[in-house]
This record gives sequence, C-alpha cells and structure tokens, in this order.
Amino acid sequence: MISLGRWRGAAIVLRLLVAVTAVSSMCGWGQSTQSRARVIEILADHDSRYKIKDQKRPVITVKTGEQINLRITAKKAKNLNRDGSIHGFSLLRAKDRKPVPDWDFLLKPGTQEFTVAAPSEPGEYLVVCTVICSQDHEGMNMRFVVLP
Repeated sequence: MISLGRWRGAAIVLRLLVAVTAVSSMCGWGQSTQSRARVIEILADHDSRYKIKDQKRPVITVKTGEQINLRITAKKAKNLNRDGSIHGFSLLRAKDRKPVPDWDFLLKPGTQEFTVAAPSEPGEYLVVCTVICSQDHEGMNMRFVVLP
C-alpha cells in the first residue's frame, strides 16, 4: 500500500508539471518557429498565375524580419523541370531585380510549406516563377511589400 506521504509527493509533482506546461504554452516555450509564423496561403495555379484567396491582384504585405510560413499549393501548367518542379517562387528586389537570399523555392505538385523571415529592408519586391511553366510564364508574378 502507498503511504499518505507518497501520495502528497505525487500530487505536488503533478501540480508542478501542470503549472510548467501552462506557463510554457502561454510564453511560447517549446514551440517551433513554424508554429509562431504567420501563415500565408498561395496558389501557384495551372494557368501560370499566383493567387491568394479574396485578392483579385495578389499582394503579400509583411513587416521587416517577420517570420512567415508560405503554404504554397502548386498545380501543373503545361511544362515542368527535369526534377519534377512545375513552378518556382523567387523573391526579387523590385528596384534592381536582385534575388533575395534564401527566397528561391522550386515547387512540385501539391502543397509545400516554407518558413522564412521577411527581408530586413522595407520596400517593394517581386515574386516571380523560375520554372518555364507555360507560354504564359512571363506573367507569373506578384507584388510583395515589406513595411518597416
């Protein structure tokens, strides 16, 4: 039989575990960067267009350094790369068309997620497709705005 003292000890340990769990969830301890990042859902469509729900002309607006999770669903257009990529997603600075480091993704059919930090420099950027996906490939782009 378990003594009363051991039951009290077990109850104290259980209370401590509950308290630590509650505090850690309130403070975000133990959460991955991905779970704290804002999710932006994008469709890289079969008609060689980027689309965002409820936006006629898609624009992504973020703050400098903001953690974002790009959830991109890619649908096959007419062509694909040798590696099976059907679209690309690359971020360029609008003023000089230079690529932003760590912002070049090849998209295969289906949904993929990429967790990235927004550029540290405010301004206008451009998302472009880097896979020649169809004859309309050149029109596959969208605005990306970084606010201070």
